[in-house]
Amino acid sequence: MADDLLNDGEDWDAPRPYPRPIGLEGARWTVSVFHELGDLLPEKMELIDGKLFWSRRERIGMLAAMLEQVGLVDAVRLAPKELWLEALRRVEAEEQGG
Repeated sequence: MADDLLNDGEDWDAPRPYPRPIGLEGARWTVSVFHELGDLLPEKMELIDGKLFWSRRERIGMLAAMLEQVGLVDAVRLAPKELWLEALRRVEAEEQGG
């Protein structure tokens, strides 16, 4: 099945940029906004090899959608400040080639 997904030459595991703003506070969607997201969101909830959804792309897409709906203020309450700071350090190091 994974081979079928790759037939068009696209890497279905690579996350795509989330096309909508993720703000500090949560946002509500209209039906048209939901449809705009297209294949960024998975069709259904699945647990495959211990992970939700088929691909990293679907997991990141769903996470971005949920962050938009919930907002970053509530999201940062889910983990200790030290973990958020460590995550930021790792991302910055990756972006700087380190």
